[in-house]
Amino acid sequence: MKRQILTGTLVLAMVLGMSCKSNTKEEKVTAKEPQKPNVIVIYMDDLGYGDVGAYGATALKTPNMDKLANGGIKFTSGYASSATCTPSRYALLTGEYPWRKDAQILPGTAPLIIDTEQPTLPKLMKSQGYHTGIVGKWHLGLGAGNVDWNKEITPGPNQLGFDYSYILAATQDRVPTVYIDNGKVANLDPNDPIEVSYDSNFEGQPTGKDNPELTTMKWHHGHNNSIVNGIPRIGYMKGGEAAKWKDVEMADHFLAKAKTYVNQHKGEPFFLYYALQQPHVPRTPHPRFVGTSGMGPRGDVIVEADWMLGEFLKELEKNKLLENTLIIFSSDNGPVLNDGYYDDAVEKLGAHTPRGGLRGGKYSLFEAGTRVPFMVYWKGKITPKTSAALVCQMDLYASLASFLGVDASNVPDSENVMDALLGKTDKGREQLVIEATGRTALRKGNWAMIPPYDGNPLNTQVNIELGNAKEYQLYNLENDIAQQHNVAKEHPEKLKELIAAYEKVRGKTSGSVPELELK
Repeated sequence: MKRQILTGTLVLAMVLGMSCKSNTKEEKVTAKEPQKPNVIVIYMDDLGYGDVGAYGATALKTPNMDKLANGGIKFTSGYASSATCTPSRYALLTGEYPWRKDAQILPGTAPLIIDTEQPTLPKLMKSQGYHTGIVGKWHLGLGAGNVDWNKEITPGPNQLGFDYSYILAATQDRVPTVYIDNGKVANLDPNDPIEVSYDSNFEGQPTGKDNPELTTMKWHHGHNNSIVNGIPRIGYMKGGEAAKWKDVEMADHFLAKAKTYVNQHKGEPFFLYYALQQPHVPRTPHPRFVGTSGMGPRGDVIVEADWMLGEFLKELEKNKLLENTLIIFSSDNGPVLNDGYYDDAVEKLGAHTPRGGLRGGKYSLFEAGTRVPFMVYWKGKITPKTSAALVCQMDLYASLASFLGVDASNVPDSENVMDALLGKTDKGREQLVIEATGRTALRKGNWAMIPPYDGNPLNTQVNIELGNAKEYQLYNLENDIAQQHNVAKEHPEKLKELIAAYEKVRGKTSGSVPELELK
């Protein structure tokens, strides 16, 4: 593709952008090469297809997410690669199917799972003259194993192409509960070193299991190890008191970092990956958002995240960047209500349906596991529409590479769907292998095929159907988006076609997989 030289800001929320500028003065001037469009990716955590007003939510108000969806391209077949966070983030940043790496949900002490020699999205952008930054959740491992949290932590985001990195290592419910600023724990007191273990507790340290009287949030399953800010976590941690985050301030903290990044780099092309932590557990809205949804903490943190998005968009507008900014917004996987804490997510749900008429949710091979809100916005440039094009977050690598005139043949899993992202066509990729906790399935055209898998069909801890069955499942999503009717026996030729397409990409797979263990 011929390289396009554009002026503007490309934001991937997931967010991306571009624009053209010409000098119309008649007098002779020295031509200045236009600045390339900036790119920003905004990524939510466990936000469901039905959690956004533009996707059908009525009880929950999300005006800023709706602004992106209704003012841009709203994809109805936009997918994360996986139904859990680590694999989806791996695919987003590498353009590679996560099952090729056997990427699974990682503990906070896991080593970096992306090889530093691998192609990555930030490396791609950096090679084209972009300053690159990440703010927010990481959860792709750090170091090479046995990290010393009191020294420089490497390899990490900075070794994968990010010039600037301000992250939480794993998830909000996992230790270490500290921010990491360009490879070093922020605000660490050297006289109070951090120790972290996922195997055993440190002597004298209270836990949620043994000391429930010290908790302000009660655990339902897992989440009963070290207590930080009254919240029992996954894993054990000692020390680092001055560096520990304040949960209720996290959203504001990340917003401030993202705004600062924009202000520091608005004069040069930049790529920002802004990864919010909401509505993942523990759900800890700032006091000013408590009660705003009427649905308890889960609803409140979605309202909070929407406000953060609105403030971020205002910052772009204040800096005269919004009109030249292409925004792609999405989530790492589908929704879950009770994901380890008693927080009234189930009890106060009311008529709201986070999965938006789909079946399943986080951890599931059914549609609600990977079909997520996915929208692209470019103020004044994109004609608003709803698109049924099949697109995946994994495709951002090849799409941006094409947009910048770079060959992406070294990342074959990622497909160039840039025209679909910009609303120029309703044609996306032909098919997609989706993943959920080590199991895989196929979406091809309007059909979804799930191979046979052993294991319980329902995880009772989170009350989500996982997609496990003894026989092949085949669903026609055009007239059965809720996947209520398995038509494998009625359409044997179609089933045979999808099995062949699946095995061509994935190979033959075993129906025996480890039982899902949530902790």
